[in-house]
Amino acid sequence: MKFFTILAQEKRRQSTCLGSHSTNRTHARTRGQNRIPPRLPPSSKKKKEAMEVESSTAGAAAAAPLSPGDFRELFDSVDAFLFDCDGVIWKRDRLLDGVSQTLDFLRSKGKKLVFVTNNSSKSRKEYAKKFGSLGISVSEDEIFSSSFAAAMYLKVNDFPQDKKVYVIGGEGIMEELQLAGYTGLGGPEDSKKTAEWKSNCLFEHDKSVGAVVVGLEPVINYYKLQYGTLCICENPGCRFIVTNRDAVRHMTNLQEWPGARCMVAAISDSTQKEPIVVGKPSTFMMELLLKKFQIDCSRMCMVGDQLDTDILFGQNAGCKTLLVLSGVTTLSALQDPANDIQPDYYTNKVSDFLDLLGA
Repeated sequence: MKFFTILAQEKRRQSTCLGSHSTNRTHARTRGQNRIPPRLPPSSKKKKEAMEVESSTAGAAAAAPLSPGDFRELFDSVDAFLFDCDGVIWKRDRLLDGVSQTLDFLRSKGKKLVFVTNNSSKSRKEYAKKFGSLGISVSEDEIFSSSFAAAMYLKVNDFPQDKKVYVIGGEGIMEELQLAGYTGLGGPEDSKKTAEWKSNCLFEHDKSVGAVVVGLEPVINYYKLQYGTLCICENPGCRFIVTNRDAVRHMTNLQEWPGARCMVAAISDSTQKEPIVVGKPSTFMMELLLKKFQIDCSRMCMVGDQLDTDILFGQNAGCKTLLVLSGVTTLSALQDPANDIQPDYYTNKVSDFLDLLGA
């Protein structure tokens, strides 16, 4: 029931956003627009921000390290495991140790596996290929990416087929838009374009663009920022949709890199508009998943490495939650007094499942 209450609230908020984009950031926040809490507040300023965040987990008990008894109980109580990918299954192009064997074991015990990623750089088809290249067989139907969610959001909200979509992001978003029957502009094609600052020079943009989708953009430039800004501000009813607000991503296996949040912030600041978020922790991705698999949320466990996306996503839907320390979140970040998002359990890595069950 908790999930559907949140979903109803989300839909009311989204319908308000779809009706008008004339609302500025201050007004949007007064309607309940959630701010994303800092990953690890290192300063008093960030601690103050974290205290201001409204969280459904405020006052929750500290997470417990996953014990064999805890995992046996968890294992028996769920029908499906939802896995984040970056930092959980792999780091960039390196499969994390023991993941393949763990997934095979879970499947052999009849558990449904679903992979839910905020990384919009690839389409579901390309993600299936990546799994295959790492020796793991995963179908497109088992993958829910934020690029797919962006295209599906337009579809379920009856976005007109004759309207175009400007993309500040990668090929994954462009491919999913095409598969959904929409015309995407921008994306990688605009990576080498430059904006000219000359007297009496007007920057032209397509007036038929009805939505701007922003995701992870490794080749961000001023041209894209201006194009997206003009579409949102000058095209009547233009929708501002973002795949996620992740602070960091594992773009390489050795270190973290800025995530989509900084790209989203640039457009949000220049337009003074708040976006519609379709990726985690938004409930929209869960709505797609439930329609596909018809599994009760209480019978799912969300496994991820980020508190403010993966764990909050699971909690918002009423799933059980398990944090792995193989990615973004460290044990010190989890236990920091300023952190108010606590999973049910935590463990070092996915392959701990096998040790905990003695498999």
